[in-house]
Amino acid sequence: MQILTLFLVALVALEHIGIAGLEMFAKPDIQANAFDMSVNFVKTKEAQTALANQGIYNGMLGVLILLMILFFTGSVLKTILILLMLYIIVVAIYGAVTATKKILYLQGLPALIALIFVMAFYH
Repeated sequence: MQILTLFLVALVALEHIGIAGLEMFAKPDIQANAFDMSVNFVKTKEAQTALANQGIYNGMLGVLILLMILFFTGSVLKTILILLMLYIIVVAIYGAVTATKKILYLQGLPALIALIFVMAFYH
């Protein structure tokens, strides 16, 4: 079960790297659809700057999670993964309240599932 747990956590990391790609490199119409925003707004320089800034945070979070899996083990890794999954859940709740409820399901739910697996099955 530990391998499955780490696999689920890695999927959460890869999801955030994918989100970063959308935020930083996708065309505005794809970004608008993905993030429930108007295309006219997403095409503005300010929105593109904000999306790129948010994208680098998501991308680096994904990379950080993967690096933690590679460089730590045991109780240290468990603690780190619990904290990172909780972080994602809190951010997803905030995003659901302030932006779109879909964030809660697309980002928060996978992190919650991974958190449950880390707490239950990672030793």
